[in-house]
Amino acid sequence: MASSSLEDLCLHINMKISNIKKCLLLRDIGKDDSRKPVLHKIQNEVILVHDLLNKMENEVKQQEKLKDSLKEMQKAAERDQKEAQHLLEHIPRYLPEPQSRAVLKSAEGYDLKQRQTKAVEPNTEKKPAKEKKAIKEAALITTEEFESVPAYLKGRITYDQINAVVQEINKAVVGKYKILYQPLKSMSAPVRNLYHRFIEEETKDTKGILFFL
Repeated sequence: MASSSLEDLCLHINMKISNIKKCLLLRDIGKDDSRKPVLHKIQNEVILVHDLLNKMENEVKQQEKLKDSLKEMQKAAERDQKEAQHLLEHIPRYLPEPQSRAVLKSAEGYDLKQRQTKAVEPNTEKKPAKEKKAIKEAALITTEEFESVPAYLKGRITYDQINAVVQEINKAVVGKYKILYQPLKSMSAPVRNLYHRFIEEETKDTKGILFFL
């Protein structure tokens, strides 16, 4: 037992001496200008290795956090599964059918709109629209009526000429009475002059009769 302990102590002392020699050697190498580039390169490599170790350490921490989050999610999923299984095993035989919220909201909105409409509507009857006065036109003559015209008159005027005259008379009558039935406020100055002229042409004999001059 004592010999093995002595050997271990000697080995430990020899390792320390070897490390001291290496440190002295490296210190001497640092003074050598020809080996400084190699030392700088080694230094840069050591810095890179140190950065990689830091990144690996951060990645390990992130993975540990992710593992903890996954464990929490697994526990929550197991709880939800148990609750769902419990609900599935204890479903009542009959469930009331809930009325759709959209249907209720639509019905409430419709009732409110109906009440508002009734409140806004005035309690007045619509006034009947004014009836437009009809302007009677002279009827065109028929071929039978033209045949009854004496022969000596047929040679002076044709069937088409007679109806053309009737149409011109109708145009004149319609134009005149459209002006007479028109409100004064909507008339232009020339139309108002015609209106007053037509009024002056009327007499007690022509009252209620369509005529033109």
